[in-house]
Amino acid sequence: MKKLISISVAVLALAFAAGPPQAHAQAEKFPAKPIRVIVPYGPGGGTDNLMRLLAPVVSNSIGQPLVIENRPGAATVIGSDLVAKAPADGYTLLATDTAVVVNPGLLKKMPFDTLKDLTGVTMMATAPVLLVTHPSVPAKDLKELLALAKQKPGQLNYASGGNGTSTHLAAELMKLAAGVDITHIPYKGTGPAMNDLLGGQVHMQFAGISTARQFVEAGRLRAMAVTGSRRNPAMPDVPTFAEMGVPGVDADSWWGVYAPAGTPPEVLSMLSEHLVKALRAPELQERLAALGFIPVGNSPQEHTQQMRKMVAQWADVIKRANIQAD
Repeated sequence: MKKLISISVAVLALAFAAGPPQAHAQAEKFPAKPIRVIVPYGPGGGTDNLMRLLAPVVSNSIGQPLVIENRPGAATVIGSDLVAKAPADGYTLLATDTAVVVNPGLLKKMPFDTLKDLTGVTMMATAPVLLVTHPSVPAKDLKELLALAKQKPGQLNYASGGNGTSTHLAAELMKLAAGVDITHIPYKGTGPAMNDLLGGQVHMQFAGISTARQFVEAGRLRAMAVTGSRRNPAMPDVPTFAEMGVPGVDADSWWGVYAPAGTPPEVLSMLSEHLVKALRAPELQERLAALGFIPVGNSPQEHTQQMRKMVAQWADVIKRANIQAD
């Protein structure tokens, strides 16, 4: 009897050391059904466009369809909350932008904890943000613009797509880095903001290269500087903020894929590998570049660390600039 008990204990010990059998079985056969990807925006936006480019390539590679489901609302919280509370099995993912790291510092109440309830799968892409001014502003470059702002505190203004948006946060980060006072004029969307900038009703705005480039080339706007660590190939003549003596304006837009916390590491790694493979597919490179995306692709561990770092960074900017959500 003692011998039988010893054998049974040994078998159980080996089983527990190997991990839960069900979890391992799930990881081994994953994916066995379609994968749902929640986009917390309506159709046609940057996040939706990027995911719909990648989905067919990833589907062919991984052997199951990626089904995109748009769940807009509440500054991306509705869709993100759905994923945060979904089963941690890899079959429900979140594809979103920098809102995922901005909201924890911006919103007073959220139905989930970003850092505890979500984990990174991969950073899909980044895109720099461009500071542009109306030609009537008497500044030919960023140094002249900031000197003018210091001479006339509060008299220059900038447009944004609304309180707490990426265009608002980028400008506030620049103000903190350069030590200038420029008045914020929020709009209900970047489109109306750009229209008033083009009309000369406001002085400046942060905008995506894909939006502002045509107006810069036509002479209707003047490009001051671009965020990021290096110049962008789409506008190689525009210097970075660091080149112009204002380091620390790390305000690039970026897009990532996330899963519920507790998703098996093997599943996360598989998902990441197939997404990275799609991002590097030659047939997508030109299409991504045309939309202003710079493909990245990294490991779940790397992207989770990026997420944690950016949550802390934007919480600090939001606090120091006293930014309030609409």
